Parts: sequence; C-alpha cells; structure tokens
Amino acid sequence: MVKSRTMADQDLFDHALKERMKSEAPLAARMRPRTLDEFVGQEHIVGPGKLLRRAIEADRLFSSILLWGPPGTGKTTLAMVIANLTQSHFETMSAVLAGKPDLRKVIHAAQERRRLYSTRTILFVDEVHRWNKAQQDALLHHVETGTMTLIGATTENPYFEVIGALVSRSRVFQLRPLEDDDVQQILNSALGDAQRGFGSRNIALGDDALQHLIRVAGGDARNALNALELAVESTPQGDDGIIHITLEVAQESIQRRAVLYDKDGDAHYDTVSAFIKSVRGSDPDAALYWLAKMLYAGEDPRFILRRLIILAGEDIGLGDPMGLVVANSAAQAFDYIGLPEGIYSIVEATLYLSTAPKSNSAGAYFKAFNLIEEEGRVQVPQHLQDANRDAVALGHGKGYQYPHEGPDHYLPQQYLPRPLLGTYFYRPSDQGYEAQVNDRLERWRTAQRKALKIKKDEHIPELSQDEINLIKGKHKASY
Repeated sequence: MVKSRTMADQDLFDHALKERMKSEAPLAARMRPRTLDEFVGQEHIVGPGKLLRRAIEADRLFSSILLWGPPGTGKTTLAMVIANLTQSHFETMSAVLAGKPDLRKVIHAAQERRRLYSTRTILFVDEVHRWNKAQQDALLHHVETGTMTLIGATTENPYFEVIGALVSRSRVFQLRPLEDDDVQQILNSALGDAQRGFGSRNIALGDDALQHLIRVAGGDARNALNALELAVESTPQGDDGIIHITLEVAQESIQRRAVLYDKDGDAHYDTVSAFIKSVRGSDPDAALYWLAKMLYAGEDPRFILRRLIILAGEDIGLGDPMGLVVANSAAQAFDYIGLPEGIYSIVEATLYLSTAPKSNSAGAYFKAFNLIEEEGRVQVPQHLQDANRDAVALGHGKGYQYPHEGPDHYLPQQYLPRPLLGTYFYRPSDQGYEAQVNDRLERWRTAQRKALKIKKDEHIPELSQDEINLIKGKHKASY
C-alpha cells in the first residue's frame, strides 16, 4: 500500500513538473503550432492540396522525409505537428546528443512494437547531418524495410551532408526563410494568445517596433519570438498599466540581424559564389553587397582575398594586367594592416576588378594541358634544346636565332614541335590591353607562317567550364 502511494505521488510530481516546465518554457516553444492550421508559412510544401499536407492529414506518411532549411523556418515544428496527428508511435532524437547506442535502443523498440502490436514508428532526428556515416548507415536497413519512418531535419544541404543511400530513400522538402507577413502573423498570435503567449497582459507594440523585429529577424520565427519575449519581460509597466514596446526597446532586444552564413555550409559557398560571379559580371554594387555580407558574418578576409587573386588571373587576365597586381597588393596590404582598416584594400580590389575589362584568355593553358595529355611525350626541337650541355657532341641549340637581333626584336622561327605548327591555343580578347596584343600577335603569327611555310591555321576550340574544371582536377592530381 505504501509502495503504490509512493508511485502515485511520483506520478503526480512528474506531471506537475512537466506542466511547470511547459508554462516556463520560452515563448518560441510555447507558441509552437500544434496543427497544420496553426502552421504559418511554407505554403509551397504544406499549403492546401500539397502532397506533404495530404500525407500528414491522412496519416499516410510511409516514406521517409528530410526537412532542409535555415533555422527558425519550421522544421522541428512540422515534425511536432506530425507527432500530434499520427497514430504511429513517435520518437524524437537529437543527433547532437544521441549516439549509436541510443539509436540501437530505438530501433529495437520499434522492431518489438511492430512485431507485437503492428504499430509503426516515426523517428524524428534533429540536425541529422551531425551524425557520421556509420550512424546514418545504421538507419538504412530499418528505413528500407519499413520498421520505422524517418523525419530528418537539417540546416545543411542533405545532398552533401547526408549519405546518398539515405537521401535516395527519402523525399527532400526544402523550407525557405519566412516572409515578413508570416513573421508578423506569428508575432501577432503570440501577443493575442492568452494561454500560451502574452494575450493576458496589457502590451502595446508600436508599429515601428514591430517592423524592426520583423526586418531584423530575417525570416527566422524563433529569433523574432525570442526578441519579443525579451522586450516584454525586460520592460516594466508604465503608469497606465501598459507595457509599451517602443522602437528603442525593440532595437535593444534584437540589435543585429541574424545572417545565415555557416562557414562550412551552403550559405558560405552560395554567398562566395554570388560575390565572385558579381565581380566577373562587372556589377560593383552587387559585389559590394555580397562582400559586406561575408565580412558581416565573420568570413576570413584572407579567404576573400585569395578568391580575388584567383579571379584576377582567371577572369580579368590580360584584359587588364594590373588586376592581378591590385589583388595581390590588396592581400599584402591587409596582412600588414589587418582589421578594420584593412577592409579598404579588399574593397578597392573588389571595385577595381569589378570595373576592369574582362578576359578569360589565360584559360588557353588548359587547352595545351589537354593536348599534352592526348599527345603524350613530345620531342623538343633541336634548336630549342639547351646548348650549355651538349651543343658540341649532339648539336643541341644549333640553328637557334636570337630574337633581339631581328627588327622589332622578333625573328620568325619554329617553337612548337613540327606536327603542331600552325596550332594556336591563345586567342586574345578585344578588351582593354589585350586588344593591343591581338594586333601585335597576328603580325608575328603571319610572319611565322610565311617563313616556315605553315599551311595549317588551327585555333584550338574554346573549352567549356565543365571541361576546364575536369582538367583542373587532373592538374591538381599531378602534383
């Protein structure tokens, strides 16, 4: 009798503790939607008539899904909505906290549940990309056999961060940052909900304060709700009994916009890509915007400068030979000065390269590299060989003409192997400095063809970017 009373008391204590924790939870947790009708945003995947919504409402979520999107866009919330609506047993795990032993226990329980009661199990794994390959592999068989249905949430691109076999067995749904109207609706709901939000308190949120919270939240509902909670809880009632949330209070509550930028994730590579493409595309304003985003988010300035130096060689080239000089000088200046004043050298290089004439003619090198790979070993013409070692015995260097002895410091002679004479890799652009090179080079090539009786006049076709990237990969492997 004493034992049963003790157990009953324990149950009451646990229930009271859960209720107290629920009431003391952060506003963002208390306001988490419980049904699809309460869910705000992501109309493209859970709007009326959409496949995922139909599957959830009918409790027919048999296929595993991966929810991919930035923080605060509703991944965990959507999983909790599914938990509330499904008749299946629902388990939650955090990939940050749980390891393989924890997963084995869940799998074993799911197998027993299916065997004894024919009950399906849905497993929600938050931050699933944090599990290593072995941990993700452990899920495969059980997902494939239907022992459990996986709902994985990730802020990283699952096509890169989740093993391919698991991705192929799942439907990927991408969640987007919330629209301003969505965030406003969520904030208004929190202000009006007397049970879970601040509806029982007398709060006056100014329009300018509301707009500030929305704008700086950056499409992150959690960020907006956390800021609202801080503003309300830290502001005393006025003489009129009202908590006045002014613009000044809102600014103190959420002072800095949260920028989506993980240095090892998609946002990093996408932003860098946008920056480089803007410079290459001669749009200095867009280049400055993406540069500011990278520096604002804490990107290493040296990484940016390295990319600018590469771009100066690849995309500016001989359209403006000073591009490489400016980019390299900016890197040296930054190393000498550091932050914050060193930003000026990065900005100057960005603007110079954005507004410089563009030429990618230096990519001609990859044509030559590709031909070397196809042709194999080629003999150096005798007159171009080193005369310092075997000139007497083998005739190395015999017949070579010193160009500076000719008019305009040029003498037409053979430099390529004879089978390749008349083959041209380099095709100057008509931009900037290179336009002058084009005229000069054509005179030299014409004189060479005439002197050596070259009949072939073959420009090697331009390579696509995919072909260049492939050759670059082979080039790296050769070192």
